[in-house]
Amino acid sequence: MSRINSSLQSRIAIVLIASMVGMTLSGVENRTSPRLVVGIVVEGLQADHLNNLRDYFTDGGFKRLLRDGVIIANADYGTSLDPVAASAMVMTGTSPSVNGISGRFIYDVEGHRLQPTLLDENSIGNFTNETYSPGKLLVSTIADEVRIAGGGVTNVYAIAPDAQQALILGGHAANSAFWINDTNGNWATTTFYRDVPSIIGGRNRLAPLSSRLDTISWTPLLPVVDYPDLPDHLKRYPFRYVFSHGKEDRYAMMKQSAIVNNEVTSLAIDFINTLGLGKHDGTDMLNLAYTLVPFDYAKNRDNRLEQMDSYLRLDRNLEQLFSGIDRATGGNSVIFLVATPPSSTVRRDDEKWNIPYGEFSTRKAGSLLNMYLMALYGTGEWVSGYHHGHFFLNNKLIKDNNLDAKAIRSEAALFIARMSGVKDVYTIDQILAGNATDKANALRRNIHIRTAGDIYVNVIPGWEIVNDFDNSTDTSAKNRVERIAATTAPAFILAPDVSPKQFDAPVDVRVIAPTVARILRIRSPNAAAAAALQIN
Repeated sequence: MSRINSSLQSRIAIVLIASMVGMTLSGVENRTSPRLVVGIVVEGLQADHLNNLRDYFTDGGFKRLLRDGVIIANADYGTSLDPVAASAMVMTGTSPSVNGISGRFIYDVEGHRLQPTLLDENSIGNFTNETYSPGKLLVSTIADEVRIAGGGVTNVYAIAPDAQQALILGGHAANSAFWINDTNGNWATTTFYRDVPSIIGGRNRLAPLSSRLDTISWTPLLPVVDYPDLPDHLKRYPFRYVFSHGKEDRYAMMKQSAIVNNEVTSLAIDFINTLGLGKHDGTDMLNLAYTLVPFDYAKNRDNRLEQMDSYLRLDRNLEQLFSGIDRATGGNSVIFLVATPPSSTVRRDDEKWNIPYGEFSTRKAGSLLNMYLMALYGTGEWVSGYHHGHFFLNNKLIKDNNLDAKAIRSEAALFIARMSGVKDVYTIDQILAGNATDKANALRRNIHIRTAGDIYVNVIPGWEIVNDFDNSTDTSAKNRVERIAATTAPAFILAPDVSPKQFDAPVDVRVIAPTVARILRIRSPNAAAAAALQIN
């Protein structure tokens, strides 16, 4: 009798175990991979503006991110970075010292000129004469890993107003990446990528921006009196900006306005619908760049109205985009939106406010330093150039004269430190040794040794850096007024089965790529050493 009971109990146990295993396997099978992942980088997005304008947003744009998403209130970049370097940090999960991208431009010491970081003369442009490739990006990106995980069957595309940001968002393995050409307004790409969908050719031929831009204007979305916290003097003069054919820089002007976000959104939705993104056997990816930078072409120094309007318009763009994603995927998608920190302004405060002000001329500083070094070491061009806070010494001349380069860098730094308007000066040796600032580690990791200068200079806040060292016409060489800005910015993640959650303490921005990789159940980019954020 006991044997029968024992046998019966064994059979029951086997049935129960099999049933449990079956349920587990069923659960795994039902947990399908996301059909589409959309990465969004927004230049200059600030949390304060989101909070101030929350009542003016639609339910499906920023409010959806704030309501349903994982909120990283302070994604920390360590130091201020331009959008290209910041995008590279987001997509690779590592810093410029490793990924190779420290900014939009690098200084060519031999040629004594600035050049785009991703310049590649071996890659021909499509719909442009620009020659770019992501070759200088030294590690893999989350976009690369999505493409690799899909075995080449799934699709990865990137769209951005700026060429180099588009390439960073596309990475090495994308089908293609597209940007708006500054000369002709075409959507352009590079022969580094092999795929140019017919959508692009059709837009450039049938509805080119060059033929539409004359009819486009940027005016307030709402009645001016409806914008919050706006002083009376700004309510009297609603803005209106046009991009007429006679303006030489009309494409550059448009690309810094809220209007460019409409163009990016329109093409993105066209890609989703026409290319069937989110409908393939695996996970597709679409990466986008938007801008909320203060409008340099504003007629009034106080451009709060333009700034608020940009947020409201982008909110509508996001609602339209998110709706298109939902239709294509049935809600089985992952969206991550990451802001980049605000950069220094190109405008100084009006003189009537008596804010302390001065000018730091890079040409004058370089000339004085060169004369000082000539007095010490003999005739020669000891200072080669300047770019974005970095002075470059003539290391060939130093070597030819059998001089101690480190000693000369120290001597040069001490001399520059005595100049008017200088706040801090560090040699590259101090930075690499971690002996620079209270953010020494962040400064060290956010430069790349092959493109860094010999001397790094910070000027006093409120002073204008006059970029007159050479006659460069690069947009990055515009004069700018120094302002100590936050190095953090908000970020959001929306994903199935991920509950809303908020992280208020600063979170290293390098965790975003491995966090998205974990959600997608793929490997992280190959240099992403940070652990994924615990969001479940």
